[in-house]
Amino acid sequence: MLELDSKAPARLRHHSREQVFLLPGQWYFGHTGATVKTLLGSCIAITLWHPRRHMGGMCHFLLPTRLRTPDGSLDGRFGDEAIELLGREIKKSGTHSKDYEVHLYGGADTMPDQTRVKFNIGERNVEKAWALIDKYGFQLQCVDVGGNEPRSVMMDLSNGQVVLKRGKTHSALKG
Repeated sequence: MLELDSKAPARLRHHSREQVFLLPGQWYFGHTGATVKTLLGSCIAITLWHPRRHMGGMCHFLLPTRLRTPDGSLDGRFGDEAIELLGREIKKSGTHSKDYEVHLYGGADTMPDQTRVKFNIGERNVEKAWALIDKYGFQLQCVDVGGNEPRSVMMDLSNGQVVLKRGKTHSALKG
């Protein structure tokens, strides 16, 4: 059963061997056999895997950063805050960020034909993700960013395997 953790905004909890689907702004960190999935356009997914401790997680953020609220609460919708939330979990687990293998996905321009004002959200998200990976000292293993296609990312927390699919899934009904 999937449930929202009331102690930390947008952190998902689940029972082992379940599938966790991250919506924008959500994140997961753990060491069970869960499968964590998400769909991306201009958003970013960063996966973390500790190969010796067999633990890790994923975040799905929408925007690079924001001005902090007066109460100081963190919001996983923003890259710097999502990684800070994961960083807190890493610290609680007694591990170090430099020991985690990281994958970086997303940052697409899913509306390339739009000729009006471009905000380059995907591009800005990718730049922020690179900076955060460097800041935390993660070991970058795989990157698939930019372009115009949406992505589907799935991480198996029983072994750290990450599967990426690009493009739209089409289905046809036979009649």
